Amino acid sequence: MTNEVLKCIETRRSVRRYRPEQIRDEELDAILRAGTYAASGMGRQPVKFVVLQKPEDVAELEAMNADILGTPGAKPFYGAPTVVVVLVDANVPTAVEDGSLALGSLMLAAHSVGVGSCWIHRAREEFASEQGKALLKKWGVTGDWLGVGHCILGYADGAEGKAAPRKDGNIVRV
Repeated sequence: MTNEVLKCIETRRSVRRYRPEQIRDEELDAILRAGTYAASGMGRQPVKFVVLQKPEDVAELEAMNADILGTPGAKPFYGAPTVVVVLVDANVPTAVEDGSLALGSLMLAAHSVGVGSCWIHRAREEFASEQGKALLKKWGVTGDWLGVGHCILGYADGAEGKAAPRKDGNIVRV
């Protein structure tokens, strides 16, 4: 059995090389809309998406991310022209799960419209720091937010990889 959704799930891969051109607004809007429809505990919809597309904003956050990674000067956003910061209301007990589902929805939606994506970690550390809190304030984001991750977006520079064979024993039917 197969359909477009299942095909998208099975063929999406993380992209780690991007062309420099920015994605189209209609693609970004479709991706973000899909993210807002991600399941959340008790339907709370506690996720906030902050979209960065100005090169100087992306560079500032990327430098923070590289510092936390312990490799200053690294490029952990792989040249992606768009970064979607996924934040979740820190007072929600299902914050990490809700943010994770939203990130998954963003990546699947991106793949479905021909945009490459990758989940980048260290948002939690970034936005727990004073520098990260200052960025949130600069962006007009108020309240108590937990950084769950970043969804980097852009057009792949080269072919997406193939899926590794699925491991045996991952499904147990009782």
